[in-house]
Amino acid sequence: MLLHKGEVLFRQGETGSLYHLKSGMLKIVRVHQNGSELLMNIIVPGETIPHHSLISQNPYHGTAVAIVTSEVEPIPAEEWYGKLERNPEKYREVALLLQQKLRMMQQRMDHLTTISPSDRLSMFQNWFAEYIQEVPVSDVLTQEEIGQWIGIRRETVNRLLKKHSL
Repeated sequence: MLLHKGEVLFRQGETGSLYHLKSGMLKIVRVHQNGSELLMNIIVPGETIPHHSLISQNPYHGTAVAIVTSEVEPIPAEEWYGKLERNPEKYREVALLLQQKLRMMQQRMDHLTTISPSDRLSMFQNWFAEYIQEVPVSDVLTQEEIGQWIGIRRETVNRLLKKHSL
């Protein structure tokens, strides 16, 4: 299944299939009652989502949106959970995937408290370029989303992007 930039894969609160991202990149946003959005996660090739449903099915915690053209493989829930039941060693694979994602989130939290905003932005730009070389992060995420991801205000992102482009 091919998604183009801005297309929604699934919406917060729905239930359904799991998905394996083969190429591209997705963002997971949490939509609040007042309509505001919070960038919760960025999904890179090789990940299977939603993470919180890898062991048992739950409603989608956020809305998944393609931030660049992305190829996604749907995995029917019955098929995924059936494989887990028939192959208990798959639970170890899931645990290792979740451990890797948890470590990445812990590292991100450490960066929020120990690294300067300018360095956080540079690190994020470099990380992003590992996956999408031809498009700068500021072309696919809003300054608000970049700020949410690296823990700074939109205005600071704007000022740092201007400074970095000089």
